[in-house]
Amino acid sequence: MIGRLTLSDFRNHADALILPDHAFILLTGDNGAGKTNILEAVSMLAPGRGLRGAPLSAMARQDGPGGFGIAAEVDGVMLGTGVAPTAPDRRQVRIGGVASSANALADHLSIVWLTPAMDRLFLDSPGGRRRFLDRLTLALHPAHAAHSARYEAAMRARNRLLTDPRRADPAWLTALEAQMSDHGTALQQARTDLVARLNTALVDQPDEPFARPLVAIAGQEDGPLARLLAQNRRRDAAAGRTLSGPHRHDLAVTHITKNQPAALCSTGEQKALLLSILLAHAALVAADRGQPPVLLLDEVAAHLDPSRRDALFDRLRRTGGQVWMTGTEESLFNGLSDATRLTVTAGHVFRSAT
Repeated sequence: MIGRLTLSDFRNHADALILPDHAFILLTGDNGAGKTNILEAVSMLAPGRGLRGAPLSAMARQDGPGGFGIAAEVDGVMLGTGVAPTAPDRRQVRIGGVASSANALADHLSIVWLTPAMDRLFLDSPGGRRRFLDRLTLALHPAHAAHSARYEAAMRARNRLLTDPRRADPAWLTALEAQMSDHGTALQQARTDLVARLNTALVDQPDEPFARPLVAIAGQEDGPLARLLAQNRRRDAAAGRTLSGPHRHDLAVTHITKNQPAALCSTGEQKALLLSILLAHAALVAADRGQPPVLLLDEVAAHLDPSRRDALFDRLRRTGGQVWMTGTEESLFNGLSDATRLTVTAGHVFRSAT
């Protein structure tokens, strides 16, 4: 768990210090006060671009010096990330005081989030679902981020070669396709393992109060990836991009009880399916890594009736992990007595009186 969190010039927070003393950290305040900014800061303690997917330069406080810093103590180890004012697009990471890669953060902390923007996850583009799938996979397979970065780098190099016939040396293309195949196979294997284990965990879940999903990976091709890439060079050159590989996969979710794709379910059912996946995943991570993930739930309680809120709090408590939640009203969290309650006002964080 995160025992101490500090922010410096991050979004609308000039400086903030949070010392959680419970597994639940509740952030309440008006819209625009900076609650979600705190969740975003926590999400930056994992590989990637955080829960908003924003450019690094956009995270620095307006009218600030131009850089920002985020630091957290996790089981006695200090994790830090941020950017310097002189290099606002270059992320820096330190682990235990030593410069490290962002991907190395996954060895120390698993973080998964659910935001209002994800309410349309099943209706939007495959890219959003794929990122969600990879975030879940990363919590169980910390090397997943490194494989993804190397796969993307090799694919970008291949695309550049294919669009310039004068430079498209076959031997060079073959070497890049071999890299894509090696890292792409690792990506696919990790995702497949996650999906299989999720379905095993979900099959025993009750249909109520949250919907029971079945998850699968769509868009997988038959045959070795290196062979597919070599066979389709002309097609990919004409398209200007690579049309085969794990970067084209999609997450397919079905409401088991209704035997209906998630995209055809109601908004409430889609939210319930997401919660079911998240809760089952948290249990998997706890069993696999010996520590549950940190969960970031933005405005999740506002759309649940009181009975479902109580059921959610009970399930979250049973994960044994740290849960950060936001809401505009403290009454949304009346069912939680064991919580660190914080009020956020215009970029300032205070201990709540209750």
